[in-house]
Amino acid sequence: MAYQKLGRSSAQRRALLRSLVTALLANERIETTEGRAKSVRSLAEKMITLGKQGDLASRRQALAFLMDEGVVKKLFDTVGPRYAQRQGGYTRVYKVDARRGDNAPMVIIQLI
Repeated sequence: MAYQKLGRSSAQRRALLRSLVTALLANERIETTEGRAKSVRSLAEKMITLGKQGDLASRRQALAFLMDEGVVKKLFDTVGPRYAQRQGGYTRVYKVDARRGDNAPMVIIQLI
C-alpha cells in the first residue's frame, strides 16, 4: 500500500491514508507533510482511475476504501469524467515552508 511507515502501525497507517485520500478528493487540495503526500499520491491516482472506469465494481471498490459516500459520488460524477482523456498524473505536489513546531517539510498536494 504505502512505501513509508509514517511512524504508525499498519492499521493506523491505513486509516490515516484513507482519511487523507478522502480529504484530497473532497477538497481537491490539502496541506500535509512530504512523506504523507508521497504515500497519498499513488492511492489518490488509483481512486481517480476507478472513477474514470465508472462501472459498479469500481464504485464498490471506491466505497470500500473512501470514508464518505458523498466523496465517492463526487469522484464518479465530476472528478472521474474530468480526467477521461488524461493517462495518469492527476496530482501535483508543491513544497511550502516547513512546519513551525518541528520543522517538518510541508507540501500542498492538489488535483490538477
